[in-house]
Amino acid sequence: MKLGFIGLGIMGAPMAGHLIQAGHDLFVNTQGKMPEDIARSSATNCPNAADVAR
Repeated sequence: MKLGFIGLGIMGAPMAGHLIQAGHDLFVNTQGKMPEDIARSSATNCPNAADVAR
């Protein structure tokens, strides 16, 4: 399943990690620094929230 995830802070990063581990295609965006484990994963880093929605 293709999913968009905005916000990879204290709560968002672990939630996104579980979705990736479950095999979902994740499109992510965050205002802060991208967590290393998410950056190394199969998640697609989008430059803004609108691109996540597309």
